[in-house]
Amino acid sequence: MTKKPHLSFWQIWNMSFGFLGIQFGFALQNANVSRIFETLGAKVDEIPILWIAAPVTGLIIQPIIGHMSDNTWNRLGRRRPYFLVGAILASLALIIMPNSPTLWVAAGMLWIMDASINISMEPFRAFVGDMLPSEQRTKGFAMQSFFIGTGAVVASALPYILTNWFGIANTAPEGIIPPSVQYSFYLGAAAFFGAVIWTVVRSKEYSPEELRAHALAEGNITENEHHDEIEQPQKTGSIFLIRSAIWIATGLVLSYLIYYFKLHPELYIFTVGLAAYGMMLLISGLLIKNGKTQNGVAVVMHDFYKMPKTMAQLAIVQFFSWFALFAMWIYTTSAVTAHIYGTSDTTSELFNKGADWVGICFAVYNGVAAVVAFLLPVIAKRTSRKFTHMISLIAGGIGLLSIYFIKDPNLLLVSMVGVGLAWASILSMPYAILAGALPSHKMGTYMGIFNFFIVIPQILAASILGFLTRDLFGGHAIYALMLGGASMFIAAATVMFVTDDH
Repeated sequence: MTKKPHLSFWQIWNMSFGFLGIQFGFALQNANVSRIFETLGAKVDEIPILWIAAPVTGLIIQPIIGHMSDNTWNRLGRRRPYFLVGAILASLALIIMPNSPTLWVAAGMLWIMDASINISMEPFRAFVGDMLPSEQRTKGFAMQSFFIGTGAVVASALPYILTNWFGIANTAPEGIIPPSVQYSFYLGAAAFFGAVIWTVVRSKEYSPEELRAHALAEGNITENEHHDEIEQPQKTGSIFLIRSAIWIATGLVLSYLIYYFKLHPELYIFTVGLAAYGMMLLISGLLIKNGKTQNGVAVVMHDFYKMPKTMAQLAIVQFFSWFALFAMWIYTTSAVTAHIYGTSDTTSELFNKGADWVGICFAVYNGVAAVVAFLLPVIAKRTSRKFTHMISLIAGGIGLLSIYFIKDPNLLLVSMVGVGLAWASILSMPYAILAGALPSHKMGTYMGIFNFFIVIPQILAASILGFLTRDLFGGHAIYALMLGGASMFIAAATVMFVTDDH
């Protein structure tokens, strides 16, 4: 039994290259879906509710795919079958999305597209934990950050490039997606599929037996450790049933209060989510009490409650980090076009010019992330991963808050430098810290569960940001970005309470 060997730079490059394509999909989605929704008739305060598909899909798909990939081994390997299936489905969704004839079709396609991207993305996180020894994982996740940033630079800027370099129309009749956006999605589909295929073909995987041998040699598991073992199933099942009753009752009571006081309907997202979580606990409790302890739902919910201490600490950091990011993705187009360009008319040339510039801004912050991705491991080695992440999040918070004070669109690029530093760190440091705290045979499951703390703040943002923007911020989306900046500062403050023993 030996520890995992160090991989070469090009081996890490090949195993991470698929993230280039995955980020083409996510960047096109983040930079253009709000624009597509507005073009098809959505009001600015309706956009968060339409975006709810993305986080809900990730909440459901990622832990399931993680658990499935932990228990998969075939001719393609352990994680690579999911890379391939997700790439095929996501590429098709990217082609269909900009051809949506109505708003509800576009919202449905966002759901399908996000589910497909998640099928590919989640196993990539576990792939680094599988293949790299602990001392190379920071470098592995930094490599993913590099490809995420590089892919997003090109993808975010595609509508601008196609319009200004190739003369493709940037405007269209009311209710029609501009050709520059359509062609951008087609190119994104090709890039997604091609990059993931590269990783599938050029990478290898350890078999379950080899992974177990490496884990034993590294002291991560013991000889007597069993996969997915749930101790005292009757007691555990009973605890889950009691907790499920509390969550379901809380969700129903809060939903009734929203109905009784005629509060805004999007608040139901939060309260129904509480009840739905209670239902998952109910199902898990019944399965465990009936001895079905190997069931994927039961295993995921059990592992959620038994997560390592470091993961629980990182959950708080992730919550505030991703709330800020989601506020930015939803509202940057509306904030910039209204606050800086002074228009909300989606058919006007000025609005579309501002929306294109948002794409450039997103390209810049992703470009910064790509550039600093390899610098972060160096800083972390000389200081610590926690300190590196804290400084990066502070820079991101300053970047978001500064947008309020900007009148010249060109100065937005300065704000995006801070956002880019935060983005690079968010994509690497939490995962590098987390991977060393996870059991190797549950890497996929726990990486999927870790996604809860990305998704939950997004669901919360979708349920309250529309309400806050309309009723508290007077319809001014710029204040949603400022709230995101404050959330980034809170995330920075909580980093120093995380335990990082590796």
